[in-house]
Amino acid sequence: MKRQVLLFVSLLSLGPVFGQVSYSIPEEMSRGSLVGNIAQDLGLEIKRLISGKAKIYSRNSDQFIELNRERGVLLIKERIDREALCTETVLCALHFQILLENPMEFYTVTVQITDINDNAPTFEKSEMTFKISESATAGSKFVLERAVDLDVGINAVQNYDLKSTNNFALRLHSNPDGHKNVEMVLQKPLDREKQEQISLVLTAVDGGEPQMSGTMQILITVLDANDNAPVFTQQTYKATVTENSPKGTVVATVTASDADQGSNSKITYSITNTLGNVKKMFEVNTENGQVSLVETIDFEKTKRFQINIGASDEGGLTDSCKLIVDVLDVNDNKPEINIMSKSTVISEDANLNTVVTMINVEDLDSGDSGIVKCFINENAPFIIKSSTNNFYTLVTDSDLDRERASEYNITVTCSDEGVPSLSSSVTLTLQISDVNDNAPVFERSSYEAYIVENNTPGLSIFTVKASDADWNQNARVSYILEDSSVNGVPVSSYVSVSADSGVIHAVRSFDYEQVKDFYFRVKAQDGGSPPLSSNVTVKIMIQDQNDNPPQVLYPVQTGGSLVAEMVPRSADVGYLVTKVVAVDVDSGQNAWLSYKLQKATDRALFEVGLQNGEIRTIRQVTDKDAVKQRLTVIVEDNGQPSRSATVIVNVAVADSFPEVLSEFTELTHDKEYNDNLTFYLVLALAVVSFLFITCLVVIISVKIYRWRQSRILYHSNLPVIPYYPPRYSDTLGTGTLPHVYNYEVCRTTDSRKSDCKFGRTGSQNVLIMDPSSTGTMQRIQSEKSILDEPDSPLEQKPPNNDWRFTQGQRPGPSGPHMPYGTHIRWTPKNGTRATGGPEVAMGTGPWPQPPTEAEQLQALMAAANEVSEATATLGPGTMGLSTRYSPQFTLQHVPDYRQNVYIPGSTATLTSNPQQQQATAQQATQQALPPPQASAQPEPPKAAQTPASKKKSTKKEKK
Repeated sequence: MKRQVLLFVSLLSLGPVFGQVSYSIPEEMSRGSLVGNIAQDLGLEIKRLISGKAKIYSRNSDQFIELNRERGVLLIKERIDREALCTETVLCALHFQILLENPMEFYTVTVQITDINDNAPTFEKSEMTFKISESATAGSKFVLERAVDLDVGINAVQNYDLKSTNNFALRLHSNPDGHKNVEMVLQKPLDREKQEQISLVLTAVDGGEPQMSGTMQILITVLDANDNAPVFTQQTYKATVTENSPKGTVVATVTASDADQGSNSKITYSITNTLGNVKKMFEVNTENGQVSLVETIDFEKTKRFQINIGASDEGGLTDSCKLIVDVLDVNDNKPEINIMSKSTVISEDANLNTVVTMINVEDLDSGDSGIVKCFINENAPFIIKSSTNNFYTLVTDSDLDRERASEYNITVTCSDEGVPSLSSSVTLTLQISDVNDNAPVFERSSYEAYIVENNTPGLSIFTVKASDADWNQNARVSYILEDSSVNGVPVSSYVSVSADSGVIHAVRSFDYEQVKDFYFRVKAQDGGSPPLSSNVTVKIMIQDQNDNPPQVLYPVQTGGSLVAEMVPRSADVGYLVTKVVAVDVDSGQNAWLSYKLQKATDRALFEVGLQNGEIRTIRQVTDKDAVKQRLTVIVEDNGQPSRSATVIVNVAVADSFPEVLSEFTELTHDKEYNDNLTFYLVLALAVVSFLFITCLVVIISVKIYRWRQSRILYHSNLPVIPYYPPRYSDTLGTGTLPHVYNYEVCRTTDSRKSDCKFGRTGSQNVLIMDPSSTGTMQRIQSEKSILDEPDSPLEQKPPNNDWRFTQGQRPGPSGPHMPYGTHIRWTPKNGTRATGGPEVAMGTGPWPQPPTEAEQLQALMAAANEVSEATATLGPGTMGLSTRYSPQFTLQHVPDYRQNVYIPGSTATLTSNPQQQQATAQQATQQALPPPQASAQPEPPKAAQTPASKKKSTKKEKK
């Protein structure tokens, strides 16, 4: 494929850049084929095509050519058929523009479509019939239908060929339009008697590669003699017709004559055109040769018609002529306005002559009817300029201001110069985008606001308001408190400004006596880029509030000394005693003071000036008046509500100073009450209440704890396993039992707990009453404190000689004492309850090995005999096992060891002599048992103690 490129570029002084480039391509190229590198040919960069949103503008060419912005090339969009695209013209081209934005530019592109030999010559009819008289002379012409080839140039019909004849020859005539008329010329006379029917073949051949052809058959019937052929009066006729003429309008009349007579002189007219749409637009009267319109003619489609008309007689002789019809234009088309490219939004800071819209105007009429002028409505900052033929640009003519006009409706009107003139218009809507060119403006040049002192921090004082004529973000105003100071303190510690609303809030509570007014500046800043701002001065004036009581300057109130004013007894009425001087730091009426006499020893003697505070006498001083006069003056201000202060003025009515001194030395000051007395009383009450509640909680907690322990022991189903560790050793080696045992129960409290609690040793809570040992109780009490200490050693030490037992004191039936531990409680006559004594270690040496079963059985049997005898000697009221083992502890829980239980604190002596045992039992009964009415009820069993609770119990027993 051969591609030609012609490039023409011209720069205009006004308007957008204009350039022209031309390409030449053959028809029938496949889709996507390359037309040309438009970016390279126009000298544009690829990024410019992308950023400028390059596009093709055309009224009808965009369906064939497309622009690839990424590659900068023009491509075939659809297959192009030159014969379909350009029907009437030889030269075929596509015209379109390449448009770019930001800034607006356009380039004209012309693509020439060259012809290829893709169409064969064709005849409208497949055969033609002629009737020729045998008398026709040589040289007679017969017009043949010419072939139609849609191709042009060398690819069109180039030659004709007539075959299978010896009587006819073919003659070609070239027309100014490039077509050829085909005539068949008789070379020698026909003889009907020899050949009545002649068949010929006409072939049309084009000059393309490969060569193509088309054929038509010619049938000739030989008739009897017809000497003269029809002859037109003119070979060429000319006529004009106005476009849009109605159907049936006669355009012209052609005339032919025939010298023959009779039927051979009858002429028939016909249109022999085979090209174009002649037969669709015109018709000829076969009898009179009038040519008239069949359809409405449009000048814009066809400006001239060539009509080939033939005349034939009955003898088959013919002649031909041509009729040239020129179409006259009328102004029947309005100018057509096409928006090539437009901006719907333009910035208000756009420069002068900025292109807003590009317009293409076409008027299909010709002459003055095709001359178009465009203009826009007035009062718009735009003008329309003609950049090139039929192209206009709408550009800015003055500065734009969005605040004055945010939108323009621009009406572009184009009219031609025809008669009558036709016009068309289009309205463009153009938005003016905002530029941050307006600073915020406050409603006032300065602000003043008032606020009463002692305000609540955060109180809204007032609001500053600023407006911005810009739009959207550029009009969003933020308020900022500018940095400054008030009396050396940053103003931000006094007030704050809401950034969005401009509300000014008080940061602190103001005091009029410290600051009466202050100034600061508030800046209003918009949200544009860069932001614009303006500021305003704000003055805050603090209004006084009656928040300060009057302050008495004189007389000075002192706490340690007494000051008195002296009034001689000779003072007259109106005597100036003193003057109360007071001030109020408030202002205005809040500082207006008035003085009144609140209390006085003698109200009939003194008065106080309401305005000046002067204390004067209102009567003559007499001897009956007391020397000591006490006046209470109240000073009030004029505020709402009013505040006051009191001052005590001591006046001495006396003539001499010694008299005054003697009186006032006996003056006792009023009792000064301690301001903190109430506080101390409340504090003491709170401490006592706290201690009481604490003690109450502790007592309740202990009670609950003991109750829970007893419930745990009560519901326990574990058996009580006795264990008898050897606690004491027999030092003399005599007695019934080889060893002395402590029959204390060792038990576990609950299988759910992993500790095993042992009962206290046998000597604990044993009260030894030995007449011969008077110091036993004291020794026991002293040793108990040692045994209770957690760090006291548990190892057994060698026995002290003081604790050696005599023969009569050894354990057994003959001993007077029973050192076996039993938790027995007894109640003396005075009603107090005594507990057992401390644990006493009796025995020497290391702990022996636990006794065997045989030894235990032997000890139990011996003890049972001794107890059975001793029990008989005890009188009524003696406390037995029921005091230790309540009904809950029956024999199913504990084995019966009652024979081994002895009553400590009794003087009964278990011996082998029954009389001695009985006497001893009676004596023990009288000493140990209280009267019947004072006897205590048996107590329920207590829960077993843990090592921790044992210490607590021991300490409690101490108390």
